[in-house]
Amino acid sequence: MSQQIFDLSGRTALVTGASRGLGQSMAIGLARAGAHVVITSRSLASLKQTQDEITQAGGSTHPLVLDVQDVPAMKHQLQTLEDEIGCPDILVNNAGYEEVCASVDVDEALWDKITGTNLKGAFFCSQAVAKGMIKAGKGGSIINVCSLTSYVGVPTAVPYGSSKSGLLGMTRALSVEWAKDNIRVNAIAPGYFRTDLTDQFYQDKDWQEAMLNKIPADRFGGKSDLEGVIVFLAGQSSGYITGQCIAVDGGFLASI
Repeated sequence: MSQQIFDLSGRTALVTGASRGLGQSMAIGLARAGAHVVITSRSLASLKQTQDEITQAGGSTHPLVLDVQDVPAMKHQLQTLEDEIGCPDILVNNAGYEEVCASVDVDEALWDKITGTNLKGAFFCSQAVAKGMIKAGKGGSIINVCSLTSYVGVPTAVPYGSSKSGLLGMTRALSVEWAKDNIRVNAIAPGYFRTDLTDQFYQDKDWQEAMLNKIPADRFGGKSDLEGVIVFLAGQSSGYITGQCIAVDGGFLASI
């Protein structure tokens, strides 16, 4: 098979929440495949490591301050970006927030912060980028970062699970609506990866042992485990795939 179907040269990708963790890994993977990658976070300083790693890998990047919770400002910044370098061909909605909390203690502010970042922010970012894709007439690929909680219930993570379940539904609905515009909308559902967001759990060795017993692959995910799937969904290699969510979980969901 020709490697050209995995080549993203000449494409522009935008990755939200790219300053660390899974977003950083996916941004680096897209850059290695040849894409010019716009990396976003709420501050430029937090993007320096990602920017340096992409540059060291021979890639091309453009840092951008973007807060997906501030929809008016986000729309303005994305329009400015489009005016400067053109509309992205690839969007990865990775920006996310989680805070463990018993459901009886969740207040409106916490609910709004979690769902506003994970679901509302992803929708309006997709909407803004899709408008540019439709105007350009070239189509594109939107990839949402769902979660195992898109499928299973997790105690003390109800706002998060609700937002990620909603994101899966959004993925399917947008894929149907925008297929006529040659815009594919897919998702990935990462399993257990150790990141800054989840590190508090991994500090508990008993928790680690219990989780590993549930993962057929008998290991937690590594950052490089996401590079291949994100490149696959971004480009020509998945040209007839839309409305799907790929679990990158070492077999966790299949074993339930």
